[in-house]
Amino acid sequence: MKKSIISLAFVAFLWSNSLVNAQKKGTSKQAIKVGIDLIDVKDDKVKVTVQAPKINADFITYSFPKIVPGTYSEDNYGKYVEEFKAFHTNGSELSITKSDDNTWSISNAKYLSKITYLVNDTYDTEKGEGHGKGDIFSPAGTNIDAGKNFMLNTHGFVGYFQDKKDLPYQVTITHPETLWGATSMIDTDTSATIDVFNTLRYGELIENPIMYAKPDYTAFNVSGMDIQIAVYSPSGKLTAESFTDGLKKMITAQKTFLGNINSTKKYTVLLYLSSLKPDDAKGFGALEHPTATTVVLPEMLPLDQLEGIMRDVVSHEFFHIVTPLTIHSNEIQYFDYNSPKMSQHLWMYEGVTEYFANLFQINQGLIEEDEFFERMAGKIAQSREMNDNMSFTVMSKNVLNPPYKDQYLNVYQKGALIAMCIDILMRENSNGKKGILYLMQKLSKKYGAHKAFNDEDLFAKITALTYPEVGEFLRTHVSGSTPINYEAYLEKVGVNKTIVKVPEKKFTLSVDPEKKELRINPESQSTAFMKALDLRGGDIITAINDKKYDLDNISEMKSDQWKEGEPISITINRDGKDQTLLGRVKLSYKDVERFQATDNTKAKLKKAWLKN
Repeated sequence: MKKSIISLAFVAFLWSNSLVNAQKKGTSKQAIKVGIDLIDVKDDKVKVTVQAPKINADFITYSFPKIVPGTYSEDNYGKYVEEFKAFHTNGSELSITKSDDNTWSISNAKYLSKITYLVNDTYDTEKGEGHGKGDIFSPAGTNIDAGKNFMLNTHGFVGYFQDKKDLPYQVTITHPETLWGATSMIDTDTSATIDVFNTLRYGELIENPIMYAKPDYTAFNVSGMDIQIAVYSPSGKLTAESFTDGLKKMITAQKTFLGNINSTKKYTVLLYLSSLKPDDAKGFGALEHPTATTVVLPEMLPLDQLEGIMRDVVSHEFFHIVTPLTIHSNEIQYFDYNSPKMSQHLWMYEGVTEYFANLFQINQGLIEEDEFFERMAGKIAQSREMNDNMSFTVMSKNVLNPPYKDQYLNVYQKGALIAMCIDILMRENSNGKKGILYLMQKLSKKYGAHKAFNDEDLFAKITALTYPEVGEFLRTHVSGSTPINYEAYLEKVGVNKTIVKVPEKKFTLSVDPEKKELRINPESQSTAFMKALDLRGGDIITAINDKKYDLDNISEMKSDQWKEGEPISITINRDGKDQTLLGRVKLSYKDVERFQATDNTKAKLKKAWLKN
């Protein structure tokens, strides 16, 4: 999961090939049957009915997750449940007690027939303060917009009975005929208004999100993997076709990069575009599942920016099919949704994943060397703004609690850099023949989706599969607290630090989704560009070089392409009056630390690192 604009997430999972078998063959176990009604929606709430399994105890509890894999925050999904009722086999109500935000205790459970409750969605409660500060991360949240869109992250709608998580689940969803449910699960009902999904256990159900909306999807196959892209755009201006070419190119490159690591036969990307209205989603990023990614982004962004974000976000989430889907510890395989025990190895689950999401792009020719080095330099700078003297394994193990919780975002910075250093060490010791992808392939064969490792054993296994230098690096810099000298590792492949001048932003816009106005951010500092034209904070841009602009065509502005000295005219509205500002483009520059390949004697090893 990426945070801010873009908060990225790791996953638990329970397992896709078992899921497919269950859906195709059914199961002899007693199933927990769940009904979700998306037709009769009242007061923005959805009714859920759960048929109880056979219960032999006098008391049983029904719980919603406090936390779900990948979010690293106690979100308490039970808070969004109302009017919880339990029914006797004779139709009368049974006595219930709510013991905490997520758990209901039911008396006389031997006679329990069913439970019913109403579910509120999370999108319309977000305040924009951010995940972990009161808001549920939108890609892990839920949306109820009757007749238009339902984002069913199933952990927000379906809970589990005590000690019954391993029973099969059969979920029946009634929905308007105009809406279609995008998911990697198989609908076993042919009706236009009823979908029936079967999973082997609760863990599989909540790893399979469903998005209901007016049908807007594309499908294609990449090397034996079926890919489905579904999009919900409130205005309808963006479609699945808008993103298909870019994502197909990217996923094809990822599959080529990974080689024979392939645990998933079907993969679905669910993209929800937020209107940014007060009752809509405000937490942007993605949440990974074994066979799907839920993505939430603002609809107002230019298409080229959305495509770039989708490329980076989805590429990260897709690489989770390697870890933790295929390579994971016991803490992940047996995830406890209400009292979770965290693994030490976020450096691998998130760090290696984020590193691959960048490395494959240079490896497959999607970006140039300079951009890859720029990304790594950015990660170095951001990682050093965090606690660089904290053991990464200790932080990972305690990531739900302060002070470690505040260091979580470092998994996408220092975690990726840890992977980079291991990659370079392996290339150096193997004369360029082996890197971290080789290591992950070996670990995949040793463990795989169904076999977990013990947290404390992983470093010894990695050392045995690689080199003593890698083991020493892990002990010193990952379980140990010694900061990493990244420059020393990059020098091994002929890459050195330089200072370059780059143009600063010309201006910063703030937008009003209702008025569709493009306003110069009133709080932004005046730049050289703004001063040259007398452009001021609060000015509303209406046209540039005689072409009219508003929120609908902002993507056509392409201000990053304006060159120093070019003539330009900007029509604005200031204090209710229209005026045209004339002048020439003036840029200001800042010194930025970058890495560049400067040592040609190590070009062969660098090529092996980036291209093999």
